[in-house]
Amino acid sequence: MYHRILVPLDTSELAEVALPYAEQMAGRLGSEITLMSVSHSAGEKEQRVFRSYIQETVAVTKERANRYLEKPTGQDVKVESAILVGNPAEEIVDYAERENIDVIVMVTHGRSGIGRWALGSVADKVLRATERPVVLIRAKGARPDMLKKGVFKRALVPLDGSKESEAVIPYIEELASMLGAEVTLLQVLAIVYHVYISGDASAQVPYTEEEMKPLKASAESYLEKVGSGLKGKGVTTKCQVRVGAAGHEIIKLADEIGADIVAMSTHGRSGVGRLVFGSVAEKVVRTGNTPVLLVRTPGASVE
Repeated sequence: MYHRILVPLDTSELAEVALPYAEQMAGRLGSEITLMSVSHSAGEKEQRVFRSYIQETVAVTKERANRYLEKPTGQDVKVESAILVGNPAEEIVDYAERENIDVIVMVTHGRSGIGRWALGSVADKVLRATERPVVLIRAKGARPDMLKKGVFKRALVPLDGSKESEAVIPYIEELASMLGAEVTLLQVLAIVYHVYISGDASAQVPYTEEEMKPLKASAESYLEKVGSGLKGKGVTTKCQVRVGAAGHEIIKLADEIGADIVAMSTHGRSGVGRLVFGSVAEKVVRTGNTPVLLVRTPGASVE
């Protein structure tokens, strides 16, 4: 599921924020890493710069990834490179499909320098077009403790009760079981209102805590059922039910528990799907402080 990892780079330190995540995954999961750069020109000068940068980065990445190997096997983590010419987003998507990449790990938010990629724009375009799972890392504003304590120790998985939202479960199950991560399953319930109408006037009165209890109990039962499968694989699993705006509650809980990654499906039926196509996942990606793993629901259309 994570056999081949693609890390797009643009020669900037900002884009390299994604490397430690790929390195730990490769070292602990036995994955291969491909470092990819896309130049706008086939000119010899620019190509020479990209070749020199990639060769150096491959060596450093291999050395750091090898540190995550649990037992010395005499075999290094495999790190390869690819330098292409063209539109960065298009080349990333095409390469991932052509080479059967399992997951793309890349940075989003902000420009990485004059003449380099507009990383947020490239990430958005990749997400719209690829069918491959994507791990998005915030280049700026992320919690500084992440890399010190290990990049995958706690995972938050928002679900909405639909099978579509559960498409991410096998991915987080493998990640958590192999890396020893703790998983928190979350369902956010929308605030429910009584509507009272009198003549031309109307009023909304939110459900009381007592009235919300059956809804919360149903959500808790659902999460426990999903969590039982993870627990059966030896994954430490917790469940949380919150009431409010989904995006806000996901970000809030991720910060509260110190989540290292939020794992969610795109194109879920309600709430946590659709990424750029919907407000909840877009809010988590754009304003949250935590890396996000996004898995496209099987059969979902690609824009």
